[in-house]
Amino acid sequence: MAELAFTRYHHPGHFLPGLLLTALIAGSAIWLGNLPVIEGLGLGALTLAIVLGIVAGNTLYPRLNRTCNDGVILAKQHLLRLGIILYGFRLTFQQIAEVGVNGIVIDIFILSSTFFVACWLGRTVFGLDRDTVWLIGAGSSICGAAAVLASEPVIKAAPEKVAVAIATVVIFGTLAIFIYPLLYPLIVTIFPWITATQYGIYTGSTMHEVAQVVAAGHAISPETENAAVITKMLRVMMLAPFLLFLGARIKHSTPADSRPRGRMVFPWFALIFILVALLNSFHLLPHHAVEAINQFDTLLLAMAMAALGLTTHLSALKRAGLRPLLLGLVLFIWLIIGGGSINLLVHHFLP
Repeated sequence: MAELAFTRYHHPGHFLPGLLLTALIAGSAIWLGNLPVIEGLGLGALTLAIVLGIVAGNTLYPRLNRTCNDGVILAKQHLLRLGIILYGFRLTFQQIAEVGVNGIVIDIFILSSTFFVACWLGRTVFGLDRDTVWLIGAGSSICGAAAVLASEPVIKAAPEKVAVAIATVVIFGTLAIFIYPLLYPLIVTIFPWITATQYGIYTGSTMHEVAQVVAAGHAISPETENAAVITKMLRVMMLAPFLLFLGARIKHSTPADSRPRGRMVFPWFALIFILVALLNSFHLLPHHAVEAINQFDTLLLAMAMAALGLTTHLSALKRAGLRPLLLGLVLFIWLIIGGGSINLLVHHFLP
C-alpha cells in the first residue's frame, strides 16, 4: 500500500496531513513519557504512542482516513525503517567489551532459545499463524515493541498481528518492572555468590524493553542498573543479524512460485543499522549531535508506532483471541526461569 501511495501521488504535501497527525500523537506520547509518574512505570514513548494511536484509530481516525491514510502509511513503513537505522546511534561496539564474554554468550543463548520456544509452542501447542508467532518471539527475544516494529517490514505482517504482538510484550514487560526487584532478595539468598552486576546481566538479558530494564535495574542498585543497560543494549545490537535471519527463513520457506516476482526479501536497513552502530563506535560526531539524532529518532519511531495504532482495529484484536496472550505469558515465564538458568550456567562455566 505504501508503494501505491508513492506511485499515485507525487506532491509531498499529499502526505502532510497523515504525517502531522502521527507527529501530534508521537509528541503527546513523548511528553507523557517524560512525566515522572509515567516514567517511573517504565512506559516509554513507543508504548504510549501505540496506545494513543489505537484510541484515536478506533474513535476519531475513521473520519480522517481519506485525508490522512497515505501519510499514515508512509510513517508506518518508511519512517520506521529510517528510525531503526538511526537507532544505531544509541549503540557502540565498545559496549560489548564492557559486559565481557559472559554477557555476549548469555544474550545469544537467551535470544535463540526464546525464539525457538516461541516458534515451537506457538505453532504446535497454540496453533497460531507464523507471522504472529514470529512477531511475539522477536519482541520477547530481543527488545520488545522496537523488535516487533523492526520485524514487521521483513515479515510483512498485518497491522492487527503487529499490535497483538506489541500488546503481549508491553503487558509482561511492564509486570517485569515490579517482579525483578522483588526477586532480587530471594535470588541472592538462594545463590549468595551472585553479585549486583551479575543480577544486572540477568535483568538486561531477559526483560523486554530498554525503558523497563532501566526502571527495574534502578530499583535495585546503580551497579545492577549499569550492567542491565549494557547487556540490554548488546541484546538490541543483535536485532540486525536476527532480521537477516528472518529474511533468509522467509526466502527458503516460501515456495518459488509464491514469491513476489523480481523482489527479494532482504532487510537492507538492518545492514545500515550495523554500519551506523560501527560509525558511532568511533565517536566521530560530537555528543550534542548524537543526542539530537537520538531525540529525532525517538520521534520517528513514535510516529511509526502511532501510525500502527491508527491502522489497528480493536475488532481485529478481539478476533485474535486468548492464544497470543498465553504464548506471551509462557515466554515471560521462560525468560524468568529459563533465562535465569542460562545465566547461572554461563557464570558457572565462564567465571
